Parts: sequence; structure tokens; C-alpha cells
Amino acid sequence: MSTGQQSRDAGLFRAKSVEQSIQDTEEPEHALKKSLSAWDLTVFGVGVIIGTGIFVLTGKVAKENAGPATALAFVAAGIVCALAALCYAEFASTVPVAGSAYTFAYASLGELPAWIIGWDLVLEFALGTAVVAVGWSGYVRSLMDNVGWHLPAWLQGPDVAGGTFDLLAFLLVLVLTAVLVVGMKLSARITALVVAIKVTVVMIVIIAGLFFVVGDNYSPFIPKKVTPETVSGWDAALVSTIFGYEPTNFGVMGIFTAASVVFFAFIGFDVVATAAEETKLPQRDMPRGILGSLLICTVLYVAVALVVTGMQHYTRLSTSAPLADAFKSVGHPFYAGVISFGAAVGLTTVCLILLLGQTRVFFAMSRDGLLPRFFSVTHPKFRTPYRPTILLGVLIAFVSGFTSIDELATLVNIGTLFAFVVVAIGVIILRRTRPDLHRAFRTPWVPVVPILSVAASVWLMLNLPGETWFRFAVWMLAGIVVYFLYGRSHSRLGRRTASLGTRDTP
Repeated sequence: MSTGQQSRDAGLFRAKSVEQSIQDTEEPEHALKKSLSAWDLTVFGVGVIIGTGIFVLTGKVAKENAGPATALAFVAAGIVCALAALCYAEFASTVPVAGSAYTFAYASLGELPAWIIGWDLVLEFALGTAVVAVGWSGYVRSLMDNVGWHLPAWLQGPDVAGGTFDLLAFLLVLVLTAVLVVGMKLSARITALVVAIKVTVVMIVIIAGLFFVVGDNYSPFIPKKVTPETVSGWDAALVSTIFGYEPTNFGVMGIFTAASVVFFAFIGFDVVATAAEETKLPQRDMPRGILGSLLICTVLYVAVALVVTGMQHYTRLSTSAPLADAFKSVGHPFYAGVISFGAAVGLTTVCLILLLGQTRVFFAMSRDGLLPRFFSVTHPKFRTPYRPTILLGVLIAFVSGFTSIDELATLVNIGTLFAFVVVAIGVIILRRTRPDLHRAFRTPWVPVVPILSVAASVWLMLNLPGETWFRFAVWMLAGIVVYFLYGRSHSRLGRRTASLGTRDTP
């Protein structure tokens, strides 16, 4: 073994080669079934992206941060995601292995960075699934109330007065867990049906809403700047010192503040990359699925923002159900009911695909030995990672049922942005360390695009609350402890490296 290879395989930054990553997917007991097409991947992407963000956040940021310029905030957030998506597309087509950013980091940055990002993704997807399940429960309870069906207060969840256990959120996660165990193709078919419903609802909002747009509601398009004491939880003086500007609501900088909030609406396109190993032609279809779903959703988001702020002046928009309430304000409650139904149905696929992403990352980490190998055995019939799916599904179901986790929702944002940073850096490093690799899709203008992706992601991270950073740091610290107590000593790559080192010793 050469000196260069020895240094690359040494210590905490030992890297797993792309060839070894692909070879590990061919072990019969640890192999996933390849059944997904580019269409399936695009549907997954649209299915997870269109969710709570578009149905809720539009009103919040329009009223508090950007006014009608919320459409530009969606464009800004979409550009940040597009920069990251170009990096994800190169990795997913070059390393078509389950695990997304975790797998990419293992091939470029090394084992410890890979563990950190994997630990981060487990938290991101778990909290994302739980938060959306609770939101879905709220929509369904509202629809049930409209037809005279009422759950006992204690079964409506901790967010409701007198509530203890959120039965609907708990049951939703368990049902989706069963769907994922049965197989990816079934998941894709259910997702396609639900995505068709919620895209139809979004199109209804856009087309029907156009007839009620009033031009005066767009004036002013970018409301005048207002300087508060804080912005998104950060101390104004600190932001001013670091970046040289006063944080604002409204004005041009208010658009960027809004972008850091509506970014939540785009979370999910990276989940598509976790299904790379289950794709028939990943080199061709992964870039199409990732970039295609992001483009479709960005166009829909911008159109919805323009229509809603045109229907009702931004100062009067609802922050809890802006789309539905905008139609009520113009005397069309029927459309409001359709939107609420679409939101409830649509959130089902968001939960499904976030849960899918988490189980695939957990599966990949266990297959590498960083978590117990017991969880990397696939089902003999369905060829799905049923053990981690059942474990994580049950845990998240209980979290959804018993915990009020609104304050933790921003952890999903910071986790995703951190993954974007790691993937972008990984593209630059792998281009230098493995220029010989065949890349079916190449990120353009490297290293400029990855550097812009890192800068844009860090910018949005800095607009998140300080408490979010503290909780994120605590979770990362716990992950490092687990790695040194278990992962490092059980790593299959570490054992291979030790075995080769012993063989090379004279």
C-alpha cells in the first residue's frame, strides 16, 4: 500500500473508496432492490417538497418580512437549493449508494465527518417526520370537526388544551412505516397518487386565485425597511458587527430574512439522493429527479406567492392558513375547504419520504459498522431495510404522539443546511483526490458553484435562532461521544485498514 493511500486511510479521516461503497451494495443480505425510475424520483422530490411550507409559511413571511416580495424570497431560497442540488446530482450519480450526504462525505472527507453528517441527518429526518405528522394531525382534526366528528381532548396532542396523546399523528407514522417495509415500489405508487392530488390543489390556488388578484395589493411590492431589535433570534448588534448591516424586516434585506424562513418549504429534495441505491439507472436518473423536482416546486411556489399576495393585501394575510383564508376573504369558502383537504393529504407523502430518508441513512451507517450491523440486513422478500424502518418508525410515532416539538422545528433547517455545506465541500475534494472517476453528471464551474453553495447555506444558517445552534451543538456532541464509544472500534473500514496494514508489515 502506497504512502499516499496509507495517509488517506489513517485515523479519523480514513475515507471509503467509491469502488468499495458500490461493492458493499452487492452483498446479498445487505442489498436493496432496484425499482425506481427518473419519474419515481421526481415524484418523490415533489412529494416531499410541497408540504407545510407552501400552505403555511407564505402568509407568515409576507406579513412579517417581505410583503409581496415573498415571491423573490422563494426565488432566493430556490437558488440556494439549486446550488446544493448541482452538487448532490454529481455525487448521487457518481456514488449511487444509500445514505445521501453521509455516503458522499465518507468517500471524500473521511469517516469522522461522515459520521457527523449521518448523525445530523438522522436528527433532521426524525424531527422533520414528527413535526409534519403533528401538522397533518391538526389539519385532519380540523376537517373532522367540520363534519361533526370530534376526538376526545386527551387524544388531540400536547398542543391542544387538555391534550396528552396525539393519536392521529401516532397512527399515521405507524401506517407509513408498514408501507415502507412492504417495498419502495408501493411507496412510489402511493406517493404518485397523493402528489397528483396536492399538485392539483396548488394549481387550483394559482388558476382560481388569478381571477381575484387586485393590482393595488402589490403596492408597495417591497415594503419599506423596519429595523427590529432582533432578527430570527440573533442579536442585532452581533449581526451588525459581523456583516456590517442592520438586520431588517421588509426592505431588500427583509427578502433574505424571509428566504431563511421559507427555506423550510424546500427541505426534502436531498432525500431523493438517499434512494440512489434503489434506482434502476442512477447515473442518468438521479440528476433528473433531484433537479427536476426542485425546478417544478420553485415555479409553483413563486406562482402561489404572487397570487396570494395579489388576492389579499400582505398586512391582512393569515399566518396559520394563508391560502385558505385568502379565498374566504373573497367570498369563496369552498376553495378554502379544498385547500385544507389538499394540505392534509399532501403532508402524508412528506412524512413518508422523510421517514424513507432517515431509514436509508441509518441503514447505510449500520452496513458500514458505525451502528450495529443487525440493522443492515434487508427483508428476504421485500428487500427493504425493515429492521431500522420498524425501530425508527415506532420511536418517531411515540415522539409524534407525546411531544410538542414546535420549538425544535428549526433544527430541521440547520441540519439540512449543514448537509449542504458538507456535500459542496466534498465535491471539491473528490474532484482533486479522484479525478479519474467517471461522473455521469458534473457540477458546472467547480469550485465556484460549490463555494457559492457553502456561502449561501452558511448565510441562511446564521439567520436561524441562537437556541437552534445550541441544541444542534448538543446533538453533535452526543454523536461524537457515540462514535468514539462504538462506531470507531466497530467500523468495517477501520478493520479492513488494520488488516491491510498487518499484511503490509514485513
